[in-house]
Amino acid sequence: MMPNSSDTNSEFLQEMQGMDGVVPLNTPNRANTLAGKRSSLSQQLKREALEKQIALDDNGLSIDYVTPLDPHDFLSYKQDGVQDGVYKNLRLGKYQIDSRFSVKGLKFDDARLGIFNTITACHEKGIRTILIEHGLGLNSKPFPAFMKSYVNQWLHEMEAVIAFHTALKQHGGLGSVYVLLKKHANQKQINRERHQARY
Repeated sequence: MMPNSSDTNSEFLQEMQGMDGVVPLNTPNRANTLAGKRSSLSQQLKREALEKQIALDDNGLSIDYVTPLDPHDFLSYKQDGVQDGVYKNLRLGKYQIDSRFSVKGLKFDDARLGIFNTITACHEKGIRTILIEHGLGLNSKPFPAFMKSYVNQWLHEMEAVIAFHTALKQHGGLGSVYVLLKKHANQKQINRERHQARY
């Protein structure tokens, strides 16, 4: 007759308890482990959503009223103190484009956060000229040129932006804008480090 498996397990456990230094292993419950992973993933997603919302709320860019533009309007702005020659070079696309960002196809919140993060990061790195692609928005909702209108307003609201102008045809024309950023406080040091990195 074959021994009962529960009897065998019981005898084995009794033998092991009698031996010094032998401690039973805690076998994790697979269901609890999976639940724990799901819980930690859920918490991470909630934390990321909260961080994104805080960033959206804190960046100061408009979310409510905007002056609607026509899809074919030119965007143009120059802060007091920006030399006419500098602005002319920007208008004519003579400055090297060091960074590009497109809001085409992005949700409103993602476009708003993306514009803010791109301009902030470029300014920190000492980048002076950016090309932002906003599109014409001929059929955008709730009105034509929806995203173009907001990009225009957001650029006016950002302290680092000292000038912008609708791009030349080869850079997207009426669907894009050249953006000129002011020099960073540590611009000389940034330029020196960038120059050294090339060699």
